[in-house]
Amino acid sequence: MEKKKMGLPMQIFLALIFGIVVGLVLYFAGAAEFTTSYLKPFGDIFVNLLKFIVVPVVLFSMIDGIISMGDMKKVGSVGWKTVAYFMVTTAIACVIGLVLATLFNNAGLFPNLAEAAQSAEYEAKEYAGFMSTLVSIFPTNMWKSFTEANMLQVIVIALLFGGAIMAAGEKAKLCRDIVTSFYAVIDKLMTFVISLAPIGVFAYMSWVVATQGAAILGSLALVILCAYIGYMIHAVVVYSVSARVFAGISPWAFFKGASAAMIFAFTSTSSAATLPVSKECAADMGAEDDIAAFVLPLGATINMDGTAIYQCVATVFLATCAGMHLTLGQMVLVVVTATLASIGTAGVSGAGMIMLAMVLEAIGIPVAYIGLIVAVDRLFDMGRTCLNVTGDIACTLCVTKWESKK
Repeated sequence: MEKKKMGLPMQIFLALIFGIVVGLVLYFAGAAEFTTSYLKPFGDIFVNLLKFIVVPVVLFSMIDGIISMGDMKKVGSVGWKTVAYFMVTTAIACVIGLVLATLFNNAGLFPNLAEAAQSAEYEAKEYAGFMSTLVSIFPTNMWKSFTEANMLQVIVIALLFGGAIMAAGEKAKLCRDIVTSFYAVIDKLMTFVISLAPIGVFAYMSWVVATQGAAILGSLALVILCAYIGYMIHAVVVYSVSARVFAGISPWAFFKGASAAMIFAFTSTSSAATLPVSKECAADMGAEDDIAAFVLPLGATINMDGTAIYQCVATVFLATCAGMHLTLGQMVLVVVTATLASIGTAGVSGAGMIMLAMVLEAIGIPVAYIGLIVAVDRLFDMGRTCLNVTGDIACTLCVTKWESKK
């Protein structure tokens, strides 16, 4: 009888647990430097390999998906449903974040770091505005878009080429065959790289725990806890429920199916790097390949629900440090600003901090106060990236079901 091989999700889960254990041992042994010098590099190698294949995966999978749809009307239908899903869930995420942060703050659970805030230093990157961002997503040099891994520009390139190939009809048969052939090769390469995921997860998790264990126990612990409660509520109430209502997948089956991508996103803090794993998870739960090839890269770029929760929790906390009490009107402004900023800063380097700076400026909190939470930003980032990737998969399943009913 052939022995059943352990599945990738279980391998990644065990790697996560083993990484936490090793990280704690090294942290309490005072050997955190060992993880930075000898374990993290293996995680970096794995993430480098993922980044290496992200652009070709997005480019060829999206073009292949568009060609497979066979109709630009379907591409448009899938596109607006995806954007609408993320706009609605981002607004809900903001409300969840504000409600939780207000409850924590009113209960006196947020530390008042007013004195530290006076010496906090942070210079936010300038946000050029929505129209400038809109112009920047259209590439002037295709190869530059690839080398810089500008995902919004890569998506636009894929849309243009996919549409042009369909419009050319029979004359584009060779291009269709080339895209299909390249995608088959990239898919095999992607499978190989993904098989190395447990190594990357173990290396990164042990490094994070060993080097930042002290931060978890510090004065910002309750702020971090508040954000993570928000992440979990959003994942269960919004994503798993929408998957159940619209895609007919039970919450247990949804989280079990998405677990590999969630764990990898948690350790790598990169939605783009998690794309190959997300695609496998979505496919295993019944998502159509052409829709997944379109929705997942788009979601990895514009879906910032986790970031929205983080923004709201951080805003209430920093308002406390500034001696401010947010009014209902200011809270509504936070929701609107964070929701629009999630699309407006898509694809911009350091988008999370730019979004937070925009929200703080909108309600009159000094942007320099961001310096109070920059030190533990990675801890926030792990949870928000995990949530974002979960949302990408949920959206893919929902859009697949909606399109099948047409």
